[in-house]
Amino acid sequence: MDWQSQITNELDRAEESRRAGNEGQARVCARRAAGIAVREYLGRRGLPARNPSAYELLQLIADLPDAPPDARQAAVMLTLRVTEEFTLPVDADLLEEARRLCKSLLPEFE
Repeated sequence: MDWQSQITNELDRAEESRRAGNEGQARVCARRAAGIAVREYLGRRGLPARNPSAYELLQLIADLPDAPPDARQAAVMLTLRVTEEFTLPVDADLLEEARRLCKSLLPEFE
């Protein structure tokens, strides 16, 4: 399966999870989709993704100075830790943040 199909599948799973009322699983799927995009972006630049963790890849792109600013900002949002109540500490839609990151890093992604 190519990277576009993988991202689309994860985003679809995120939407399904959200509709089912499972926001935690939706966040996980959104992060995985974004991680796939980061891995593809890094690979295109000859930078190997040594760690397969989506979270680690998002931290890497957030700190990468030459990454697009929209992608860096989205990565910061996607790596926010949930509170003890399992909610985000800010008002953010991680599915939209994942989409924004994907489009910023991989403009051909639809």
